[in-house]
Amino acid sequence: MARILITPRSLTSDPPSELEPLRAAGHELVFSTPGQTPDEAELLRLIPSVEGWLAGVEPVSEAVIAAAARLRVISRNGTGTDNLPLTATGARGIRIERAMAANATGVAELAIGLALAACRNLTDVSHGVRLGGWPRLRGREIEGETVGIIGLGAIGRKVAGVMAELGAKVIAADPFRPDLGALAGKVDYADPAEILAQAGILSLHCPMPEDGSPVIGAAALAQIRPGLILINTARAGLIDETALLAALEDGRVAAYGTDVFATEPPAPGGLAAHPRVIATSHIGGLTDASVRRATRIAVENLLTHLPGDGNASR
Repeated sequence: MARILITPRSLTSDPPSELEPLRAAGHELVFSTPGQTPDEAELLRLIPSVEGWLAGVEPVSEAVIAAAARLRVISRNGTGTDNLPLTATGARGIRIERAMAANATGVAELAIGLALAACRNLTDVSHGVRLGGWPRLRGREIEGETVGIIGLGAIGRKVAGVMAELGAKVIAADPFRPDLGALAGKVDYADPAEILAQAGILSLHCPMPEDGSPVIGAAALAQIRPGLILINTARAGLIDETALLAALEDGRVAAYGTDVFATEPPAPGGLAAHPRVIATSHIGGLTDASVRRATRIAVENLLTHLPGDGNASR
């Protein structure tokens, strides 16, 4: 039977029962360091002996793929593949499988939570009360606000639907303009430039552009409505951090709520330390239900390509 590498932090720190079908099929599970994102050196040590890989968000270099002499399939416990060298995996014939929409609810709820926290200054108020003060900061309401959504996939649709129910005017940009379905009459499509000019709250739910350039850079920030609340639970590279810091300093961006950073954890004193940044530690998909769904789908995808021995556990 196959050896299968398990690297997502949420699975190595406390391996869930959803992994058991792999053992039941006779496969041997190989875990990276519990609770830590494996670096290249650890991956190079573990990868040569495995046929399958249940992978997380850890960066994977071409050198790692070159060392994966037996690898047949990589099954992500999420939807993104930005961390994988797809040209190298394609050249080797390694299949890439994803757990589509498995963490959509968790990520969408976090994005909404970050927007609410920014609107009501919740981190500053909570911190002040904890220190014995009684700060009473005037907030903003979502009802009547224009909310822009960039990317109307599974996560973006959930955010758009909730924002519409809260009374916001919701406008969305997506190059594929998928059918709105239940969102018809609640969400309108708009060009990105229109969204930048009109939105008081902007939430990003899109993949990285093919050229790797940020969606929100200096040019985009020059077009925004002053006082924008910007939310990013998607990918750190969607934001030009240097340009964003300048926009936070001069007030064009009132607050930035994010779950993702280029380096995780981020270095002290950078963007995460800015007083108008609400930062979380890449926890969007880290809910009990999201982890179970994503793991179950990732395991099913592995078993499709590495079926194993159905009698192994008998």
